[in-house]
Amino acid sequence: MLMPTKHINFSQSLLGFGSYLLGKLNRPKTIDELWRDYQDDLKNELYASEHSFDNLVLSLIFLYGINTIVEKNGLIYKCD
Repeated sequence: MLMPTKHINFSQSLLGFGSYLLGKLNRPKTIDELWRDYQDDLKNELYASEHSFDNLVLSLIFLYGINTIVEKNGLIYKCD
């Protein structure tokens, strides 16, 4: 689900996951680094919902589509 509904929490939606990923882009990172950061936060209970790698990719595609991130030479940058 892209948007949260009354049956889906914000953290379970791709929009919420994208928001989380944007917060992790304090510096340019590879997709593997973002996945590792998410796995660490999930393990340490710092993020409430479990997502698949496919959801990570879909969230990044969404963020790219709304011009909040760009990719250069394999690194993902947050747009200013």
